[in-house]
Amino acid sequence: MTKTQVGIVGAGPAGLTLARLLELEGIETIVLESRDREYCEQRIRAGVLEQRSAELLRDAGVGERMDREGIVHRGINLQFDGERHYVPMADLTGRTIVLYGQTEVVKDLIAARVESGLPLQFDCEVQSVDPERGIVHHAEGALECDLVAGCDGFHGVCRQSIPADTLTLVEREYPFGWLGILASVAPSTAELLYAHHERGFALLSLRSPQLSRYYLQVAHDENVAEWPDERIWEELQIRTALDGWTLHEGPIIEKGVTGMRSFVASPMQHGRLYLAGDAAHIVPPTGAKGLNLALADIRLLAEAIVHQVRTGSRDLLDAYTDACLRRVWRAEHFSWWMTSMLHRLPGGDPFDLELQRAQLRYVTTSDAAARSLAENYVGLETV
Repeated sequence: MTKTQVGIVGAGPAGLTLARLLELEGIETIVLESRDREYCEQRIRAGVLEQRSAELLRDAGVGERMDREGIVHRGINLQFDGERHYVPMADLTGRTIVLYGQTEVVKDLIAARVESGLPLQFDCEVQSVDPERGIVHHAEGALECDLVAGCDGFHGVCRQSIPADTLTLVEREYPFGWLGILASVAPSTAELLYAHHERGFALLSLRSPQLSRYYLQVAHDENVAEWPDERIWEELQIRTALDGWTLHEGPIIEKGVTGMRSFVASPMQHGRLYLAGDAAHIVPPTGAKGLNLALADIRLLAEAIVHQVRTGSRDLLDAYTDACLRRVWRAEHFSWWMTSMLHRLPGGDPFDLELQRAQLRYVTTSDAAARSLAENYVGLETV
């Protein structure tokens, strides 16, 4: 049986960032990932980094390409009733966001791990975890760990390894999803656009000066085959139309439908097992919090592990769940609020629509309301 200080299940941004931070502190890690490297480096996910998240990646020594290629945004646009309003987040909070795809973050972290020559095992499916003994059973044998970091996502085995009678799960399924596309066309907006429309929500984002990432609200179980490119562009044009402005179209190189849910598991630890990121919590993507929450978990977990190794004290490890969940629930509320304000509610009536319009008008005319949105969006310094 192989032994290590910290076994990390999952080579997404959470697991790889933890491995990198612990590497810099001289703490031994082994990373196990069920998928192959190509899959990990090509799956399209979130792309908005809070300032704290960007700083964490810089501290980990993997921010060079992000700083060179990432796109700094100082605000977002909200559009409703045929008008577009700018929320100047940087002016309101002193902080910005960086648009840099999760795919690129993962590439940078994998490259750093490979360059260091440290264990990173792809195509290595983890079958079970023994939280009490810190043993990870996988396709090639077993790994004995002082501590196990469960960074294997919502469908992973780590959370399932915690006894059901000790775990509390709370969840909300939303009756809609996002049809997302990646298009080979220069973005039509300089910064993100969130559009409220009677036909449903739309979001215009970007990945680079040549790639645009756009979303449409659809049914949660929508069949993507029913959305040929022409229909997607037609619907995007309708939902984002504005006098004097044009949405440019181009070849669609990827499309898919993602359902939306809110989910929190508590506690985020049991025995020697500590959960992070999607293994412990999910937020709807409207608030751009998923990746950032994962990195916030990892910041706390890395600090707790280093503290325990250096001092022998488990104080920070014991406080891990409570420390994480304060930020998680703030992000859950913000993401729910953004989602409820911007999406057409199935079965909704004119009363619901007017409530949404009233909230949007308040956010775009009140400095206090705009500041609240801005500070949550760029990431709260403390919670």
